[in-house]
Amino acid sequence: MSLVARVVPDVTGVDKVFDYLIPSELHDVIAVGDRVRVPLHGRNVPGWVTEIGSTDGGFTDVESAKLRTVIKRLGFGPSADVVQLAQWASHRWCGRLRAFFVAASPNTLVSSLPTARYHRAQIRVAGDIEVAHAVGESRSLLVQRGPLKSPVDIMVGAALHGPSLVIVPTVVRARLFASALRRHGFSVAVLPDEWDSAAGGVDVVIGSRTAVFSRVPHLRSVVVIDEHDDSLREERTPTWHARDVAIERAKQMNISCILVSALPSVTAKAWAGDKVLKSSEREASSEWPHIQLIDRTLDDRWSNSLLSSEFIAELRDHSRRIVAVLNTKGRARLLACASCKSLARCAQCDAAVEIGVDVQFSCPRCSTQRPQVCTKCSSAKFLTLKPGVSKLREEIAQAAGRKLGDVVEVTGAGDDAVPVDQSKMLFVGTEAALHRVHEADTVVFLDIDQELAAPRYRASEIVGSLLVHAARLVGRSELGGKVMVQTHSVDSPVLQAMATLRIDQYLQSVSEMRAFLKLPPFGALAQISGTNIDEAIHELQKNVFVHVSAANDGSFLVKASDWQELADALSEIEAVKGVRLKVQVDPARV
Repeated sequence: MSLVARVVPDVTGVDKVFDYLIPSELHDVIAVGDRVRVPLHGRNVPGWVTEIGSTDGGFTDVESAKLRTVIKRLGFGPSADVVQLAQWASHRWCGRLRAFFVAASPNTLVSSLPTARYHRAQIRVAGDIEVAHAVGESRSLLVQRGPLKSPVDIMVGAALHGPSLVIVPTVVRARLFASALRRHGFSVAVLPDEWDSAAGGVDVVIGSRTAVFSRVPHLRSVVVIDEHDDSLREERTPTWHARDVAIERAKQMNISCILVSALPSVTAKAWAGDKVLKSSEREASSEWPHIQLIDRTLDDRWSNSLLSSEFIAELRDHSRRIVAVLNTKGRARLLACASCKSLARCAQCDAAVEIGVDVQFSCPRCSTQRPQVCTKCSSAKFLTLKPGVSKLREEIAQAAGRKLGDVVEVTGAGDDAVPVDQSKMLFVGTEAALHRVHEADTVVFLDIDQELAAPRYRASEIVGSLLVHAARLVGRSELGGKVMVQTHSVDSPVLQAMATLRIDQYLQSVSEMRAFLKLPPFGALAQISGTNIDEAIHELQKNVFVHVSAANDGSFLVKASDWQELADALSEIEAVKGVRLKVQVDPARV
């Protein structure tokens, strides 16, 4: 009898599986999920074993004489249950199978695994009793806790009944939680660096979104912390979400899935139904800082400025550490001539220009630069209709009575190499400031309306996530943490929910809206773009189970009643020769 391994090559652009003979000396060595080296198109490439079968059982359609042979076993890869999970995810998000195997594999080759280290029998702390009972009975839960409440008790409760996999939004938080769990006596492996320890066997495996595909023997529970956080979504295609993968993994293995959130997503609430564990009303009030809504429609004194009276009063209290958030970079993003009131536009493409760091007009569309002169009346004086962070920094320094150097500007990922001076007391920047400043007494959102009014069906969820970040940032303040939100939409459901802690009412209203519009999770949605797709889109429009509409950017939106129908329809057009598609299932920015 000859054994055949079905292999996914670790080669960019190859989205097929190939059958290879397993030499007799490797029959007892190679298992499903292992990394192997195989010949492919004249060169030797690595790959992963997805299935193993016998030539006698009709496992392969290729004649034995034509099958190439596996060259060698390279090391461990995902376990058999993770291989099955990756195959499901590949179909669910219409992505290449290789992408999921890469997420499930160690960064370096692992040829042997360490001895298992289980310490839970020696643990004397109880953790969250209700979570512990749920895991013991293999029940799933949505746990709703405020941002000031540590989730360590939930992790402890889950880990008491067997190995637990914990997913958190960032590796930094994973390391902090790992330290806390070790102090309680658990053995912990932090991914991706300790992949081999996790595969060998420990009490708790913890990491960011890719950890959801980690190899964990005897797994009893999967815990997702801050399931609402967009960091758990893969931005590159395939656009999978760790929360949804965790739910499916627990379902396939018949184990507990525990989702934890201060402001649950609509997807999590629809999944959980009545399986929700919430704090009492008294406990909930202690788990949130004070959130103050500032109605800008009532502030006539500063109606033309982003600096409200309440914010200026906060700035002048020099004992408080303040972070001001505005998701607009640069000095000015929208200007008008002070003489003729016309908008400052690009002479080449007519787009609205902005002021860059070199104090010249710069076009964000075609990158044309020119001096600050009005093209209609030649005036050199302009009014700033939409200031950026750099301009706002100057206004804040003046209003606070501080030197400009005392106000730290914090912007996006491009500045990650530049450390933020944590000794300062005043910061202004984009939402990156919420991640790069360690502690604060006050966080102020200067213009939350631009996020609320964004043309995205998930706009309110994104706003809620920002407020949860801010609440956690001020949670350790000894002066009383405060989150201030400046808005012209003070009646917004999500803002009212955060200020009054009536989160269930908000979730119900948003769920009803999504269900009426057949938007996720009550329907399936995908955004499609690519080359040579006109004929494929025409064929897709003939499918009675999906609805196709064109978007403004040249892409297409495809809706279906559920993800299974959507995935089946998209897999048919992907098979059309010459079509190159970029598919984003459950797109974050639509």
